Amino acid sequence: MANPINRPSRKGRPNHSLEFKRALAQRACEPGVSVSKLAQEHGVNANLLFKWRRHYRAGLFGTADVPLLSVAVVDASKEAAAAAPPPLPAAPAAQRGIEIAFADCTVRAGEHADLATLRAVVALLRR
Repeated sequence: MANPINRPSRKGRPNHSLEFKRALAQRACEPGVSVSKLAQEHGVNANLLFKWRRHYRAGLFGTADVPLLSVAVVDASKEAAAAAPPPLPAAPAAQRGIEIAFADCTVRAGEHADLATLRAVVALLRR
């Protein structure tokens, strides 16, 4: 996989495109992949690829064609009745929100949730 835009900057460092970083970071997240070998194959420093992988997992590379998380819009009143543990704050009957399911926990956020806080919670849970 060659980097289509790999122009050196004034300091002699290459400016890798966001697509290149995202693609390499995504491959580095696959099970059984050696990050060091992947970096060597593509001519980037392994520490830099580890950094890109952290950024990718934290969602800092923006949206890709492949979703990073499975997200579903739920009706909070129906979900509260069916869920084993009820949501922490009592939600109004017509309130809509999102639910992000991880392997061992679920994050629910109402329509007025603080985006920065939600990003921080998701980044911590993805580690």
